[in-house]
Amino acid sequence: MSTRILGIDPGLTRCGIGLIELGSSRKVSLLKVDTYRSEPEDDLASRVGSIGLLIEELIVAEKPQAIAIERVFSQQNLSTVMGTAQISGVVLMLAHKYQTPVAMYTPTQVKAAVTGSGRAAKDQVGFMVAKILGLDEIPKPADAADSLAIAICHAWRAPAASDSPNLTSAQKAWLAAERAATTKKRL
Repeated sequence: MSTRILGIDPGLTRCGIGLIELGSSRKVSLLKVDTYRSEPEDDLASRVGSIGLLIEELIVAEKPQAIAIERVFSQQNLSTVMGTAQISGVVLMLAHKYQTPVAMYTPTQVKAAVTGSGRAAKDQVGFMVAKILGLDEIPKPADAADSLAIAICHAWRAPAASDSPNLTSAQKAWLAAERAATTKKRL
């Protein structure tokens, strides 16, 4: 059985959208990638609304079984953080409306899942996304590649939490490390 995962790199000017399919063999394949844009000179309600409507159209048309969003994190540019948070809120509302499970991942989690290092550079993430999906080139702009990385992160991390008997040795090691880290935090 395959699973459609919608990855979203939220942003108000550029919002990366990546739809992948996770197959039973743990292989991921590209279904769709895009960047939804809004104009900075437009009023805020129009910007948030137009991107929200595009995401809703995609959810209705493609019916993903999961949505993965990059978690908002603090940056020096407050307007960027606000735009990211506003689009994330719209996505969370749409996930609720269409009863689609949603997960949020930090940039470090996404980088680690795709490259093996939570400190990987943006170009390394793009390179690995292209390699993992068998693409001839890195999706542009970076928001598009990032959305696919977020979807891949969910595809490869989420099953580990379920203790599936089909986990690879790397997934089993990752799950053991996450459990050990969680245990240490509680102590």
